[in-house]
Amino acid sequence: MIHVIGNAAIDAILSVDRFPRPGETIVARAASEDLGGKGANQAIAVARCGAPVGLVAALGADAAGARVRRSLEAEGVATDTLAVLDGATDRCVITVDAAGENTVVSLIEAARAFDPVADGRLAETLAPGDWTLMQGNLRPAVTRAALALARTCGAVTVLNPSPTYPAYEYDWRLVDLAIVNRGEAVELGGRADPLEAACALRNMGAGAVVLTLGAQGAAMVSAEGIVRAGAPPVAAVDTVSAGDVFSGALIAARASGRPWDVSLRIAVEAASIAVTRRGVLASFPTRAEMAGLLSQFAQELAT
Repeated sequence: MIHVIGNAAIDAILSVDRFPRPGETIVARAASEDLGGKGANQAIAVARCGAPVGLVAALGADAAGARVRRSLEAEGVATDTLAVLDGATDRCVITVDAAGENTVVSLIEAARAFDPVADGRLAETLAPGDWTLMQGNLRPAVTRAALALARTCGAVTVLNPSPTYPAYEYDWRLVDLAIVNRGEAVELGGRADPLEAACALRNMGAGAVVLTLGAQGAAMVSAEGIVRAGAPPVAAVDTVSAGDVFSGALIAARASGRPWDVSLRIAVEAASIAVTRRGVLASFPTRAEMAGLLSQFAQELAT
């Protein structure tokens, strides 16, 4: 079982020609709303790979929370570990420019109030051999406690530190696998070169580090060395959900027993599909597309 521990939200997405300068007002070309939050996104990406997955997160006691729950259940994500807290469900405002680059501003009051370790729900659901996938929306102390509990229960720990905390808030010794992009690697690893920064995170205690490199694919740094996966050439129109698709597909592929190099290639291919489409869930590879990718790489392994 894969347990995604994080947040769920409603995303408001604004399409603009360019990002505004400080103090400037611009007009959006289009707007839409969708289910979001990095935890929910990654759980859905896992589910679309056909892997068993549950989301450990907090919703508000409002209509938006009920909508999020229904959407998760429709995607095949287990929701019995969701908490309902007083107040509103979290929200994100995502701005996407004409080149497909994005900015994200999140309101995460429910996530900041949530502690699945203290309330006991995480201990009740973890089992030896499970996988846990976390992001950066819970409080740092809660993230560390959840990773430590997962280790104690015999689960594999994965951390995608987005949004990032200050570097001193991390205990990389609790992390079996870190998934970082260029900026996160440089910020947290303290090196100007992203690959060197990824190596520095390993030296700080992470078991392995996967570095996502956009159009250049991804690289994995582990005790066995460096493995790379190139990305297919695509015309990117919206990168907003690519990282979550990558993380979900990577863990789903690896948890199913595929080798790391194959899992890395599957994740890169899945993210490459996502960047060719606009929106959040609307850009995710479908279940049929993910089944095709997984089958394709299974055939490669067999030959």
